[in-house]
This record gives sequence, structure tokens and C-alpha cells, in this order.
Amino acid sequence: MATTAVTGAKNLGSTGVLYTDRRDFYIRPNVVKELWTDVTPFLTVVANQGTITGMADPTFKMFEHRNPWQKQQFQMNSNPDAVASGAESAASAIEEGTESGIQLGQNIVGMVCDVFADSSGPSGASKGQVLITEYAVVSGDDNDTIKYKNLTSTSINLADTDWLVIVGNAQGEGTNSPTAWSDDLSVVYNSTQIFKTPLEITGTLLEASLRGESKELARLRDQKSAEHKIQKERAFLFGSNPKGISGGFANIEDITDASGNTVRTTMGIVSALNQYGTTSGDAQNKFADSDINTYAKFVDAMEKVFQYIPTSGVKRCFAGPGAMGYWSKQGSGVNDSWTKTDGWTANLGDMKRDTLGFNYRLLETPHGVLQLIPTPAFRGPYNKHMLVVDEENMFHAQYRKPQFQASIQANDYDGVKDQYMSDEGIGVSLLESHALMVTP
Repeated sequence: MATTAVTGAKNLGSTGVLYTDRRDFYIRPNVVKELWTDVTPFLTVVANQGTITGMADPTFKMFEHRNPWQKQQFQMNSNPDAVASGAESAASAIEEGTESGIQLGQNIVGMVCDVFADSSGPSGASKGQVLITEYAVVSGDDNDTIKYKNLTSTSINLADTDWLVIVGNAQGEGTNSPTAWSDDLSVVYNSTQIFKTPLEITGTLLEASLRGESKELARLRDQKSAEHKIQKERAFLFGSNPKGISGGFANIEDITDASGNTVRTTMGIVSALNQYGTTSGDAQNKFADSDINTYAKFVDAMEKVFQYIPTSGVKRCFAGPGAMGYWSKQGSGVNDSWTKTDGWTANLGDMKRDTLGFNYRLLETPHGVLQLIPTPAFRGPYNKHMLVVDEENMFHAQYRKPQFQASIQANDYDGVKDQYMSDEGIGVSLLESHALMVTP
């Protein structure tokens, strides 16, 4: 039934056809505002660091190696008598299995070692220094023994759980070459995963001329392209697979869909740090809020984060909104617990634009500079998280080149269906060079 116009009445433009059809409420009818225009800074950095293509298989291995000389030490398992300066000890048992950075055997003969007393690890002042003169293998389950000479000017008294930290080696004149030892490479694993993001409209909508965006297909293509990217970003950060990155290939492809098809998934770097990260000691790379809630603790944490020094002195740090806010509040009088307890103010730079196209702020620490990058993918459960990465130890794995597959609908279908498809993942090695932190 047609609408009958009202005659003989004052029309205020708020009723009838004048209101519903004739007035134009659109200030800029062909402009649509979008949230999250820069949604994937982590994906951008990974892809820019290096993309490996032409892979032989979507499930892949990576070699890695840790220089053993970083920390060479082992622990005592006996309480030998005190040894005078320059004198040699009796045979004393050592704790097999505590060694790091070296193999226990005849190769440690001639090693000069500092001695530290601490059951959990070397700390405090040195008790003195010794030269290992003999290594003897003890059969059965007993620990092997060493003899050593006291190199200090006073007597030395080693004890059970003392640590011997290798300083160097001193060989006798005219002697043969000492016993050699070597280590091997290690292997970590990951795989790519298949991403598919479809979009679809009917033939009628395809031809329609619309306000807001004049063509719905073009709008959906832009929207789904961004969705495809953010899902890759989240997978590279938070993805998981049955075997992680160190479990080998067994069962890594045992996940299937409802039809029995293999479903591969990539192990994200945040998930890897949550699963394999170390929460204490020199190698700590996973920090709870209680680990950085004072200036003193933060300084100690940064010493560990920057122990593998990047050539630039700067490490990229992807941060959630809560983490970005935490550093901004320090020194502002708003929940700035550091200034109240330590008299410290965060030295946080102004917002700048990286050459790769995302915003960042620089946070100066006593051991290096963190480039804080606001990362939308951290919203929600990871709001207060910070991911510090070593770019040299991660890469973009691309098994198949990303494709935009247009018009994949059946021939008799009155409409258009497109799809973004990619088969890719992330490679992460030397996990201790990366770090995961949670701000208070």
C-alpha cells in the first residue's frame, strides 16, 4: 500500500517519506572508517627478516648450536681434606651430570678452575683456584674422581656441592697435546600450516551500487585480506602443535579433521617460550610480573635479556596495550610503584614510525634498548605481555606462495566466492635468545 502524504500540516522533516527516503544523512557516503589499520607488526618483522621459500617439505628441521665455552663448570660430590698452597689433593669424587659446557673425562686434566660454594650454582666470592692434575674413572654407579693442586697462597678446603668453574688451562712444559673433546649440533622442529580465508557474495549484490563502499566485493576482499593476516600473526605468536619444537617428527602430523585429513599447525614463538622457557638462573628468558616489579629486579632481568648482545644494542619487543601502559605510567604518579620505592623514572621515548610501517617507542635499560611495538594481537589474555625477539634466530617459513584465489565457485552458482590461501609458518631457534615478560 502506497504511503499517503500528509497535506495541510507543517512538515518538520522528521516523519514520512521526507525523513525515511529523501534526506541524505551521509556526510561522506563513500568513506568508511576502520579500526586496527596496522594489525600485524610481528608478521611484518618476521617476513622482513627473511622468508625461506622452495621448502622440500612443510614439516622442517633447523640446526642450532650453543657455544660450550659460555659457561664451563661442574660440581663436587665429596668433602676432601684441606689442601695446603701448592699441594695436591687426594682423589675426590665429582658429581657426574652437573657438567655444562664441557665433557667430563681426561680432557679436563690441566684445567684451571675457580671454586665457588653454592649448591644451586656458582655465586659469591671465590674460595680459591685449583689445577686439575688427574681424572680417574670409577666403575659402577660411583662418581668419577679428580685430583687437583691448590694454586692459591693459602690452604683450600673444597666441600660437597662446591662448583668448579673453568678459567683456562695450564699444561706442563714438554708435554704431549691434551685429550680433545667436542660437541654436536642439535635440531629443532616446526611445520607450516594451511590458512584459508574465504569470502562470498551473490550475483545480485555483486552488481549493486551501494553507499559506504560502492562495491561490496571489493570491501570484503580488503576485509578478508586483513583477517587472513591477523590470523597468521596470531598463529605465529600463539600457535601450537603436538610435539612442540623439540619432540621430533613422531606424531607431529597425527592431528586430523573430521574427514581424516592431516592438519598441520605451526608452533608459535610465545607458545614455545611458555612451554620451554626458563624461569630462573642465568639462562632465564621467561619473566613473571613479580620478576620486574621493582627497578632492581628489572635491571637484573634486562641483564639476562641482553646477555646475547645484538650488534645494534636494540631488541624489538612486541607489547600488549597493558604493557605499553605500564611503562607510560612509571614516573607519572599513576600506579608508579618504581618511583615510590626506588626513586626511578622510566626513560620512555616519544612515539615514532618504523621504516617497516608500524609505531614504536624506545625504552632505555642499563643493558640495552627495547623497541616497544604496540601489538594488537596481544589484546585479551596477553594484554600485559611483552615478547622480546632476536631477529637472527627466527624466520618466515613459506612452503607454498600465498595466493588470492578468485572465482572458485561452481559454474552454475549465481555469485562469486574468492579465497586467500597460504601454507606457511615460523621457524624459531636458540630459544634462550628470545624472552617473554609479563608486566605487573
